[in-house]
Amino acid sequence: MTTATAGGADAVPPADKRPPERSGRPDPTSPRRSVTGTRKIIATLFLLPALVLLGALVVYPIVYSVYRSFFDQSGTGFAGLDNYKALFTDDTIRTAVKNNAIWVVFAPTISTALGLIFAVLTERIRWGTAFKLIVFMPMAISMLAAGIIFRLVYDQAPERGVANAVWVGVHDTFAESAGYPKAHPLPVHPLKAGGGGSFVTKAPVRAGVPVRLPLVGVAPAKMPTDARPAKAAPTESGKVTGTAWLDFTKGGGGKPNVVDTKELGLKGLKVEAVKGGKVVGSATAAADGTFALPASADGALLRLPASNFREPYNGVDWLGPSLVTPGIIGSYVWMWAGFAMVLIAAGLAGLPRELLEAARVDGANEWQVFRRITVPMLAPVLAVVLVTLMINVLKIFDLVFIIAPGSSQDDANVLALQLYRSSFGTDADLGIGSAIAVLLLLLVIPVMIFNIRRIRKEGRR
Repeated sequence: MTTATAGGADAVPPADKRPPERSGRPDPTSPRRSVTGTRKIIATLFLLPALVLLGALVVYPIVYSVYRSFFDQSGTGFAGLDNYKALFTDDTIRTAVKNNAIWVVFAPTISTALGLIFAVLTERIRWGTAFKLIVFMPMAISMLAAGIIFRLVYDQAPERGVANAVWVGVHDTFAESAGYPKAHPLPVHPLKAGGGGSFVTKAPVRAGVPVRLPLVGVAPAKMPTDARPAKAAPTESGKVTGTAWLDFTKGGGGKPNVVDTKELGLKGLKVEAVKGGKVVGSATAAADGTFALPASADGALLRLPASNFREPYNGVDWLGPSLVTPGIIGSYVWMWAGFAMVLIAAGLAGLPRELLEAARVDGANEWQVFRRITVPMLAPVLAVVLVTLMINVLKIFDLVFIIAPGSSQDDANVLALQLYRSSFGTDADLGIGSAIAVLLLLLVIPVMIFNIRRIRKEGRR
């Protein structure tokens, strides 16, 4: 048996001179490294430019805005909470706060609901991808371009505004269209003003004697397209006949009170026979302007009621004080419903089909499957879309600034627009502007906190 000698190959070194065992634990005496193995100093050097930019572009503006909000318009006098009090006492700013609340409640909700409907309905149709592409296409348009588009869509003139063109078309389909709003008789004509916008004959009419009811003031281009050349009414025994026509010859010529073959009949003009304050007969002019009244009209005055001369229906004032905010929200939904649809469709594609098919096998109809299985399982995705859109509408500016005309911009005002007007307008007050910026920050922070907590909760699952 051999024994290891001092200095031999098998000699065991003392314990204090043995190298540390590699047990996988970090050596506390070695330089600290991050999880990825990078030294903290090197990581900090790489992050430093981003941190500097973050501080210069985010942190410093926030801090300075909070500081500036406590000073007056000039920035030299301490105003305390006066600027914040103005946010809730000034009518213009209160309108902006109210409109922001309307935006936050309706715009994200409607966009998300439409996105959900589109995503579910297009899941099974053959041309679903093409439909999704069309719905998502407005996202490729800038807010500026979308604002210009909808400023034209909401134009009051039906010949320019698509919305009013459709509205007027539907209205005129179910309601009687306007007649001749600017038509009127000349002094030489046998008609005079009858009060309330109507016209009456200067003398009673007689059966068997044709009546002439000439008018002027209607441009030939505004005449009905199916109006025909006027002709003298025939004499009918026991009836009051007559002709209502536009006493104007295009290109000149013709004589007043004389029916000319180049002049058009006032088709659709209403004629009433009034005797003793009561209407005893009525008729409507044909395409050539001729009409006939019963024998009861003998000795009565003929009246052209004011309904013949009312202004034509021009549709809805979409950009007026009462509808400007809903109208702008509609343009926002047009842009962002496609965004919601794409995200929800992605979540819908990841749902386990076994649960849906099992519910259908158990007898659930499509509405029950949608309400009790699809929507609950899509709740995380719906929350993401809803929160994202809520943050987006809190800072809405472009659409309101472009679409709302100057006459109703105060009625459509929102906080971001008021921030711009207070900070850069003709009577700029940076104290008020900074207070509005801080208010916007305070409104966004709870939504961001909710979103962060939701993301962390999803990450722990």
